[in-house]
Amino acid sequence: MTTKRIKMIVPVPLPQEALAGFAAQMPPGLVRPEIAVEFTGVRNGTSSLDSLYEATLADAFCLEAGMRAEEEGYAAVCINTMSDSGLAALRSRLTIPVTGPGRSSFHLAADLAKRFSVVTMWPQWHWIYEKLALETGLEKRLASIRDIGVRPDTQELLAGKEDIVFGALLDACRKCIDEDGAHAIILGSTTMHQSHQYLSERLEVPVLNPGLVAFKQCEMLLDLGLSHSKLTYHTPEAPSDVLASVPAVF
Repeated sequence: MTTKRIKMIVPVPLPQEALAGFAAQMPPGLVRPEIAVEFTGVRNGTSSLDSLYEATLADAFCLEAGMRAEEEGYAAVCINTMSDSGLAALRSRLTIPVTGPGRSSFHLAADLAKRFSVVTMWPQWHWIYEKLALETGLEKRLASIRDIGVRPDTQELLAGKEDIVFGALLDACRKCIDEDGAHAIILGSTTMHQSHQYLSERLEVPVLNPGLVAFKQCEMLLDLGLSHSKLTYHTPEAPSDVLASVPAVF
């Protein structure tokens, strides 16, 4: 049996031990034996994606992290951030499937429910979902964006803050449903994956864990032998895979 390797790119520079927290979003049994998911951080760039400035850095370094994936033998690339950082550029550079949580979660939520909301950590991430709504054409299906005003931690994720964060997220979800008319909830970040089971067990609407949605879309494309259209994502005439020399953080 041939193993299909998927390169999962986290958009921030992380020490190797911190990647285990992101890899933990894959529950036992979710990944089939013939699929291998390999998590990697980026070499440098953003720390929290708190602005459009950091968005540009994330695009560049996610592109760098994935642009040689095809020649390295990967079957697909999956971006592990709701910002879909570098997704369009990687689709242009590669012919293998490239997926991201943002677009895939918005489209799935719109399929499952009449209206949906995004619940996230802090207001500095609202730009991500506003951009996604415009790009996907789903502005009228997005009921609301709510946050709990807690700065995210890209290394520890939600560990040690469950007692405070989980309850606050549940309260925000309830307001999305009861006050905003949401029929589904999208978690606003792959760094929030630890709260998914807690929220799913307490809410009457679908709760989407974006990292897993993107992974399963990636897996589906591999199963069906599909990838993005090169008429949409044109291959560069003269690709240059040399980016500016910036030292690695880790």
